[in-house]
Amino acid sequence: MPELQPNSRHCFACGLENPVGLKLRFFRITDGEVRAEFFPPEHYEGYPGVLHGGIAASMLDEAAARAHMGGEPSRFLYTAKLEIRYRRTIPMGRRLHVVGRATGNRGRVAQSWAGIYDESDALLAEAKAVLMDIPDEMFEGGDLEKLGWKVYPME
Repeated sequence: MPELQPNSRHCFACGLENPVGLKLRFFRITDGEVRAEFFPPEHYEGYPGVLHGGIAASMLDEAAARAHMGGEPSRFLYTAKLEIRYRRTIPMGRRLHVVGRATGNRGRVAQSWAGIYDESDALLAEAKAVLMDIPDEMFEGGDLEKLGWKVYPME
């Protein structure tokens, strides 16, 4: 059964209290695979009727990193390299889903693949990512829940 992953309060991609953010809610489907649904509002439009490529890049970036989350303790990564291929225009006004898959793990370095699909499961954009562990000292003594990192109930 899919497991809802934690969200933050202010992250652009997953922050539930960010008024301009994407508010993506990711579910862990299996070890190393996550998925989120997204219906792009019109203020994320680039060309008329098309999702802005930077918004698509943010979705792919988040999915790639979250593919390595889910263990205890949760693994936090930053993107060292993101290689994107836009296959088709990404339409506005339609439900999309983004998938992230872990493809490699070697010490502090991880690799992932992410894709954005339309309602008919056509691949619209994809990315390969190289990710690095965020240094431990950034979280020393940090209460992640106090920082807003927790599983928020679905509305």
